[in-house]
Amino acid sequence: MKIIRHRRIDESHWRHAPEGPSADAESTSPPAALIVALADWRQQKVALSSRGIPIGVRLAAGDDLDELIDDLDSIALVALEFASFSDGHGYTQARRLRETHGYRGEIRAVGDVSRDRLAFMERCGFNAYELRSDCDLQDALNAFGEISDVYQPAADGQPAIASFRP
Repeated sequence: MKIIRHRRIDESHWRHAPEGPSADAESTSPPAALIVALADWRQQKVALSSRGIPIGVRLAAGDDLDELIDDLDSIALVALEFASFSDGHGYTQARRLRETHGYRGEIRAVGDVSRDRLAFMERCGFNAYELRSDCDLQDALNAFGEISDVYQPAADGQPAIASFRP
């Protein structure tokens, strides 16, 4: 699957595991890297960690990020799911991961992800995006350059326009 990662179109080697018992280490064919739901991570952490491949955890809007904090050092990717355009939980979760918890791994936006929000997502700490199938990836890259001045500080470190006042 093609995604945008670090403002480039890239091939993703990550596979999303189905939720539930089939996400365990025994029943999944060996991928290069695996993204599992938070509930499956909690139940199968030891088995998943022993697979010898990078593991990512997917959080739905209603999932509690605090349940993942103690494990961040062993998680290569956090996928934050957007259920709809109006869902803003992922923005807060991404900022908390970067600013409060110092997470340096990949934060990927998944679900209802479209071009319109990429620059805002990046400001909150996202660095990878699985766009909806109706989105043109090449066109979506243009979204990152469309906001030149910002009014609030964020996880991306871009200075707010007020800091330029004499």
